Amino acid sequence: MGQINPFRIAVPDADLDDLRARLARTRWPDAECVDDWTQGIPLAYTRELADYWANDYDWRAREEALNRFDHYTTEIDGVDIHFIHQRSGAENSFPLLITHGWPGSIVEFGKVIEPLNAHGFDVVCPSLPGYGFSAKPTSTGWGVEKIATAWDTLM
Repeated sequence: MGQINPFRIAVPDADLDDLRARLARTRWPDAECVDDWTQGIPLAYTRELADYWANDYDWRAREEALNRFDHYTTEIDGVDIHFIHQRSGAENSFPLLITHGWPGSIVEFGKVIEPLNAHGFDVVCPSLPGYGFSAKPTSTGWGVEKIATAWDTLM
């Protein structure tokens, strides 16, 4: 494991504006031939999702909610890994690692970190390689076993 560096989520406005612009420029395909999901995600639902992300999702509120936790990055086996390490402050605290799946993110744990801290757990919550603020691996091999080994180095 490399040096541990403090990290703060601060996505530039230009990146959010770019995302909104790209969503607005989406070239939508023709609608599917069925009224169900047998041909995949329905076009109308996909368009609703894109509209939500472009016009209704409040990234700044999510960023603020996530930044109430202590974030860090470190290099593990050539990949920069982002993680939350929220200490409880309790004497004889117990470390607890929680990790998201595919697809997913650390956002899933926003409601449980503080209650776990309140019960004496020091929570470590990494972002999977290629997800969130962790870098994407440049080679294959980052399966479940490798990730489990990598997370062991965080503890």
